[in-house]
Amino acid sequence: MEPFRKHRGVVAPLYRENIDTDQIIPKQHLKRIERTGFGTYLFSDWRYHPDGAPRPDFVLNQERYRSASILVAGKNFGCGSSREHAAWALSEFGFRAVLAPSYADIFRINAGNNGLLLIEADAATVHRVAEQAQAGQPYELTIDLESQTFADAYGLSERFEIESFRRHRLLHGLDEIGMTLTHAAEIARFEQQRPTFLQNAARPRVPSNRHCLRLDRAHRDGRGSCRPSESREDVQAQLLCTSLIGSVHPVKKFLPRAT
Repeated sequence: MEPFRKHRGVVAPLYRENIDTDQIIPKQHLKRIERTGFGTYLFSDWRYHPDGAPRPDFVLNQERYRSASILVAGKNFGCGSSREHAAWALSEFGFRAVLAPSYADIFRINAGNNGLLLIEADAATVHRVAEQAQAGQPYELTIDLESQTFADAYGLSERFEIESFRRHRLLHGLDEIGMTLTHAAEIARFEQQRPTFLQNAARPRVPSNRHCLRLDRAHRDGRGSCRPSESREDVQAQLLCTSLIGSVHPVKKFLPRAT
């Protein structure tokens, strides 16, 4: 994940409220198993006609916004489903930051995990930025995450709040795997100090066909629980078999006591 410290970029105005993740990356484009290739389909239902031709009136199809790296939007940006593809599509298209009055909670998490900075500002400031971006020449903002400020060349300078842990991760380019790897030395020491009997612990036994068939017959006959006389092996087999044969009988506390 690329660190975010200071960024200057062109602002693209998409000043609409409640832009959901199905508009950011429509559902028909979620078939890929990779995390790449989604930028092409960003806002595709708005960017393209049904025949695939670009809509010339859509903001991202206009020449002055083609290099935009900052998106300004209305409140509740990123609502809808929790698909992480929305953050992937925005980042791959080239956006480094979004400015809006508010965001959906899960989208906020997904964005932070993928290096996309979400700046929350009051509605009046966001509206002012959107108007500037819509007027005339390409409009740029400078975002400084270290000082938590954004500014333009026309006198705008605002401070924004961000959770300290999310700010740390963005500054250092740490996704969830990266955060784990910062503890690689401690993990290695723990693995070296583990008792050897834990490293060689036996795996659970998979029940044999004999157990599953016998238990299946018992359930069909209405006998859904083990009898106290059954062995521990039979009990373990039933616990594992219930999911295999689709049983919905409640599991009782029937582990036999040692005699």
